[in-house]
Amino acid sequence: MNPQFLKDALGWGFLLWLIGYVLGFVFFAFVPASIIGWVIMPIGVVITLWILIKIIHGTSLRYYFSIGIVWTIIAILCDYLFLVLLLKPTDGYYKLDVYLYYLLTFALPIIVGWYKLRKSSSTPQTL
Repeated sequence: MNPQFLKDALGWGFLLWLIGYVLGFVFFAFVPASIIGWVIMPIGVVITLWILIKIIHGTSLRYYFSIGIVWTIIAILCDYLFLVLLLKPTDGYYKLDVYLYYLLTFALPIIVGWYKLRKSSSTPQTL
């Protein structure tokens, strides 16, 4: 397996999840638990977009699609292990904000990859 793909998929996927996890604990002191996900989401989207635009450099839509799949699997597994099983939220965990988060985790790499690849193929080559 490609070492760059492992870094982009596993490394950045876990780091993005960890950022959201830590932000959840930080906001827990200031924000009602029922809206923490909605507060974290815009921050997470901005950070994810920055990483996808500035750091991830795939050469095919399949690459970005694969990153979306791996990132989503990481998010689902880590949420289940470290939030659902470990913290056992009293009002449950899986609500609309979580499903939207999973959808964005999958879709953002594909959307950004499509945009970057489309932009690079339409840019005239200079000598």
